[in-house]
Amino acid sequence: MPQKKLEIWVGLFVVAAIASFIVLAFSVAGLSFKGEGDSYTLKASFNNIGGLKARAPVKLGGVVVGRVESISLDVENYTPIVTLSMFEKQGFYPETSSLAILTSGLLGEQYIGITPGFVDEDIEMLGDGDEIEDTKSALILEDLIGQFIYSINKDD
Repeated sequence: MPQKKLEIWVGLFVVAAIASFIVLAFSVAGLSFKGEGDSYTLKASFNNIGGLKARAPVKLGGVVVGRVESISLDVENYTPIVTLSMFEKQGFYPETSSLAILTSGLLGEQYIGITPGFVDEDIEMLGDGDEIEDTKSALILEDLIGQFIYSINKDD
């Protein structure tokens, strides 16, 4: 009988370990078992998105206020179109807001930073399906190094 009890406890421990690994995998992937609540969609066009990926966070002052829903290519202009899913509980933003693709640390993951614009009685708030015009593309480290090397060789 004690052998059977031990086997049951070991089995429960293995099941608990597998469940905790699944929760950890979801956490690392940025997925959640609980929803973020209601959301609305915004679109933005960038010249270069660098290594930005779907599910990347949209942050305002370090607080996650949305996620990148999808990335597609505008075949007429050949520019990347980023669709954002913004959390309604985090609020709405004026149409004068701007977006920038930023990097966590020197070589970390890329995310979108939103800077709210000024609010005036003539300025409307962005709603579902609106497009943010003011965008700043990602800084590509290789391009910066290339420009630096080119500027050194140009002086010679």
